[in-house]
Amino acid sequence: MRAVLVSKALVVGAYQRKAEEIARLGVDLTVLTPPAWRDRRGEQQAERIHTDGYELRTIPVRFNGNFHLHHYPTLFRELQDLRPDVVHLDEEPYNAATWLGVRAARRAGAAITFFAWQNIHRAYPPPFRWFERAVYAACPQAIAGNRDAADVLKRKGYTGEITLLPQFGVDPQLFSPAQCSAPGACLRIGYAGGLLPEKGLDLLLRACAGLVGEWRLQIAGGGEEERELRGIADEVGIGERVEWRQRIPSGQMPTFYQKLDVLVLPSRTMPNWKEQFGRVLIEAMSCGVAVVGSDSGEIPHVIGDGGLIFPEGDVAALMGRLQGLLDDRRATRRLGEAGRARVLAHFTMAQIAAETVAVYGKLHSSQNGKG
Repeated sequence: MRAVLVSKALVVGAYQRKAEEIARLGVDLTVLTPPAWRDRRGEQQAERIHTDGYELRTIPVRFNGNFHLHHYPTLFRELQDLRPDVVHLDEEPYNAATWLGVRAARRAGAAITFFAWQNIHRAYPPPFRWFERAVYAACPQAIAGNRDAADVLKRKGYTGEITLLPQFGVDPQLFSPAQCSAPGACLRIGYAGGLLPEKGLDLLLRACAGLVGEWRLQIAGGGEEERELRGIADEVGIGERVEWRQRIPSGQMPTFYQKLDVLVLPSRTMPNWKEQFGRVLIEAMSCGVAVVGSDSGEIPHVIGDGGLIFPEGDVAALMGRLQGLLDDRRATRRLGEAGRARVLAHFTMAQIAAETVAVYGKLHSSQNGKG
């Protein structure tokens, strides 16, 4: 079976392990990505870290950074050349990239699936509403990254089969616990991701300011709120305990996690956004790091029994969770072990790849009149 996966997310080298695992299962796979992708966190250049067993091509992108309007002007030519059986458009159904990708895939004679993270029911104006309807009609299979996204698809009229499946898992051999992980006196707290209002970093800083005992905080990432957050750290008197780092290349993220005792994802729901998954959680859990997350969106379902949850926006509750870990370092370690076990049971890259290939198989069988 020949498949093409079109994905701006696969500019991230760590995510490319999924493509290797798909190819390892016998799929003749080509991945098409832009040469870079820009968003509110900055620009991510396409990496080439995990490229065994499949072909990774970068192709031109128009309207880079615009989620709704970006698209690939050479995609039709690429698909005509590759003649895949299945095209996987790793993008929301209402985006121009998906609608144009569907048109190109149909003209190449391929079966098509798309991916959806959108977990808020929103009515889009034309032409995006028209794109969405056309994509629904063309795709008998959809992949939803979280429970709410699957519900949104159904409520908006999608009648095809929906597979509930995260976009990516983790490689537990790469994201593994530190060799020497005996807890020290100082609780090493971390965050990685966008420095954006919805990520709730102001809550984390204020919670840390109330902790009693030795702790340090590392914040890795970039975004529009960085200056304001640095000001809050100074305002609440913890500036000297916070280390600010730029966005870390994906291949170096295991080392970042391995130097932490706990990772916090304090996301807050906004009118137009709630946490869709929280990939840093499973990366940290795989490294044996205790995790604490808010109850925004999908976070409680990701963490399950492998970490701690607090009500979003509640600084006192977050402080209480962290103080408990600071006071009982054995509990911190046990929580890290539980998180690692949860990743091995549910979130490995091999598991995600196998379920993705199962979707491809259904599409291919249906396209050939076997389903």
